[in-house]
Amino acid sequence: MSHETTIAKAGRVRRGHLLMLMATGLVATSFPLGAAITNEMDSLVLTFLRFALAALLFAPFVAWRYGIAMPSIQDLARYSILSACLVGFFWGMFTALQTASALNTATIFALTPVITAGVSALLLKERLNKASQIALPAGIIGAVWVIFRGDPAALLSLNLGWGDGIFFMGTIAMGFYGPLVKYFHRGEPMGQMTFWTLVSGAVWLLILSAPRLLEVEWSAVPITVYGGIAYLSVFTTLVTFFVFQWSATVIGPTKVMSYTYLNPALVILIAIVLGQEVPPLAIISGLLLIFAATLILQRPRLFSHPLEDKHEVLAVKTCASK
Repeated sequence: MSHETTIAKAGRVRRGHLLMLMATGLVATSFPLGAAITNEMDSLVLTFLRFALAALLFAPFVAWRYGIAMPSIQDLARYSILSACLVGFFWGMFTALQTASALNTATIFALTPVITAGVSALLLKERLNKASQIALPAGIIGAVWVIFRGDPAALLSLNLGWGDGIFFMGTIAMGFYGPLVKYFHRGEPMGQMTFWTLVSGAVWLLILSAPRLLEVEWSAVPITVYGGIAYLSVFTTLVTFFVFQWSATVIGPTKVMSYTYLNPALVILIAIVLGQEVPPLAIISGLLLIFAATLILQRPRLFSHPLEDKHEVLAVKTCASK
């Protein structure tokens, strides 16, 4: 590998991390916004509008940049599998938020990096060194500690219902999404892959929500709900889908999903900005654990044994050669 290629690759990796920080911040805003509008419209209809609007807004750029040609059956199958993971997650989130608390869903969502790591190990043959194996559960502990504001009694009193079960299934679907992006990518432009993932997702949702679309009293829907759908479509769907898919091929799906550990801290920060109460100081230890776990997962070679690092590099090269 030439010196110029190494520098270019390092630049792509840095951009991947910076974009993931931005996307993680956007995702954090979707939880309070989703909870605010989910009771105003059927969850399937809401998710369909989110995907359809994102695809429509992205279509002019894709047409100008790459041209829009109907993909082959094989390509459509790849995009449809990816979109099925996303549809499962977002439908599960909106459905769960009708009965489950934001606290419960945030706790369950903290399991995503572990699920992603397991799927990546099976599908992509990615190996984690011992430091990363410790960091994954440590990140979960830190995230849960922050979510429950450092109160063990609140954690012990956690009650799970059917909505939490639905969201857990959606979380599993999201755990498959990152590894499948890397597995299914065939070198096409990421913008093109993102667009057809959105389109196929909108088709899935149109089929599922068609009977309910006729039941919606569109004029009775508050204007704030339409504003929320527009925000979710552009910033937490279109932008984050592109960033997640591009970054998964550059820094790897496990590293991409490990940024979800930062969500509890970002949600708290958003709540403070919106004027809600400041959380207790007891959460600081959880925040430190989250940041440490995220750092280890992003920079595993700084904490690994040289022999482990050699095996990790070999595994990556073997996967890349397939």
